[in-house]
Amino acid sequence: MQLFRIVTICLLVLLGLPKAPAEAQEARRRWERMNQIRTEKFDQILPEAMRENGIDMWITMIREANYGTLHLDFGQGYTGNTGYYIFTDRGGDRIERAALGISGYRIRESGAYDLFQPAENLADFVRERDPRRIGINTSRTIGPVDNLTYTGYQQLVETLGEPYASRLVSGEKLVSDFRSRRTTTEIAAFAEAGEISREIAERAFSNEVITPDVTMLEDVAWWMMDQLLARGLDTSFGMPSVYVTGPDGIESTSNDRIIRRGDLLMIDWGVGFLNMYTDMKRIAYVLRQGEVEVPPSFQRAFDKGREARTIITNTIRPGIAAAQAEQEIYDALAGAGFARIGFNEPTSNPDVTDVVIGSHSVGNSGHGIGPSIAFFNPVRIEYTLQPTNLLSIELFAYTAVPEWNNKKVRIPLEDDAVLTTRGIEWLYPVNGRILLIR
Repeated sequence: MQLFRIVTICLLVLLGLPKAPAEAQEARRRWERMNQIRTEKFDQILPEAMRENGIDMWITMIREANYGTLHLDFGQGYTGNTGYYIFTDRGGDRIERAALGISGYRIRESGAYDLFQPAENLADFVRERDPRRIGINTSRTIGPVDNLTYTGYQQLVETLGEPYASRLVSGEKLVSDFRSRRTTTEIAAFAEAGEISREIAERAFSNEVITPDVTMLEDVAWWMMDQLLARGLDTSFGMPSVYVTGPDGIESTSNDRIIRRGDLLMIDWGVGFLNMYTDMKRIAYVLRQGEVEVPPSFQRAFDKGREARTIITNTIRPGIAAAQAEQEIYDALAGAGFARIGFNEPTSNPDVTDVVIGSHSVGNSGHGIGPSIAFFNPVRIEYTLQPTNLLSIELFAYTAVPEWNNKKVRIPLEDDAVLTTRGIEWLYPVNGRILLIR
């Protein structure tokens, strides 16, 4: 009995002691980094974005449990009903930042806002500042901008009244510019996210995770999801796409298909870290018994893809519309002997490698909202490429494989980069080889 009491007292003492603080500080470190990113973004990017787009005031409405896509960008916070982030150009070298009807430790302690007021003050707040053009988050073509609901718009019009209700305009281009022009701290965070996503993807395509003739495609995908969970990371894409490519294209994706020797595997995925979301691909080959390297036909196809990627990165430059960049890329590819095609529409010519590009914006989601050199972004392909834009350099190269009756293997290459005054610069080691699974 005495021994039991002593053990119990010892346990109580141990349980009463504070845990090692380092264990609980990662959340604070990430929060502090986000605060720095946010403050620098408000200081450096917001004034030029608002003034270039002729917006005097930018209002983003949120509701309880419906915070929209910019909630983390703006510092989060809580509203019990309706709240507003409001940015006003009152002259000078900075933009006034206000939060109406929004509270909470993280936003108040972030240091990013000048004032906090009740949401009921909105009409007086706007009247006092008398903006000529008020940007709101509406867009027919850019999903992450289109945050204002129909009833929210009605409420905003009723609350502001005239003449301010008539001064509401879409902030589509403003939001794109604000998000896609980057500070140094943002670029550093994105590079870190890129390295994490690369590491996980390359481990996934190794014998650490895959045992040929045993492991299923979905086993690999779930292992990757567990890595996100263990590290407190996010993703824009749901389940990682882990797939097998054959003579007729993609055979199976993230399902119960068992990985076999001779398979050509691909991963398409990305991670979310500090509000930065990557988009990347990796390729692996499962060696057959007796093989020690990738078959020459696959290696040649991969090398042709790398050649095309070099042409793409050497061609992209800032200061021009993304559509012009696309045309210049295809002209350069044609000059090097590549053929331009539609997506998944390879030619039957076995002597030519076909290429389609989709070098889209990336950043606060796996598919970003900035200038995009991609056929699937018809509005943003007209936006001007700017230094600090983040781009996912994505292409698909189709090269004939003799063993497949000259059907073409699709080699997807995708890694993330930043556009500078010097051109494209990679943010982590890009895909330089077909990974081997033994």
